Amino acid sequence: MKLYSDAQSALAGLLHDDMVIMAGGFGLCGIPEVLIGAIRDSGVKGLTVISNNAGVDGIGLGILLETKQVVKMVSSYVGENKMFAQQFLAGELEVEFNPQGTLAERIRAGGAGIPAFYTKTGFGTLIAEGKETRQFNGENYVMETGLFADLAVVHAFKGDAEGNLVYRKTARNFNPMMATAAKVTVAQVENLVNAGEIDGDHVHTPGIFVNRMIHVPNAQKRIEQRTVRKHLETAGETV
Repeated sequence: MKLYSDAQSALAGLLHDDMVIMAGGFGLCGIPEVLIGAIRDSGVKGLTVISNNAGVDGIGLGILLETKQVVKMVSSYVGENKMFAQQFLAGELEVEFNPQGTLAERIRAGGAGIPAFYTKTGFGTLIAEGKETRQFNGENYVMETGLFADLAVVHAFKGDAEGNLVYRKTARNFNPMMATAAKVTVAQVENLVNAGEIDGDHVHTPGIFVNRMIHVPNAQKRIEQRTVRKHLETAGETV
């Protein structure tokens, strides 16, 4: 059975110090928050975390920074996390920055068994320092390596008993590719259905990539930056 009763049991036997973890999500959208909480509670340390960003202070991966369980982040955008910046500037956190598209392709490549690829992005910048470069058809490229983790934790909108997953809109982000790029993938699923209820054409992550899963029916949908418009009357406008 792939379905476990809670995050702690789903992660049992998988966590250890100095491991590499991929965590899906973009900002606070589509993050496996319950699974991240269980990782924190386990007390594992020395973690290298591959994620587009590090959540925000006190939410998402931010809680692993608070406890200083993370020693290295492989990320793209981290500008919303003050603690991340503080630890980086203090030399307490190693950061491997990636252009966002390059990060996505490194993860996809890792899941596809591709050890490295060439991209124009970052050539001639700090990103390319120490990396192999080549010319193709007169254009300069920098070599980037694929990424593969010990564990991937992802969030899905829907899943069935066989582990087939469906993501909803922008919460899809990094989750599908990360689910393919780790030795073990654990998913938290908002809506759990019976095997066969998901149309095969609608499956984003086939169950063969998912080892364990938990049902999180009331997953909290957090807003990173709430943006609202003024009510027409209070703005002094007429309808």
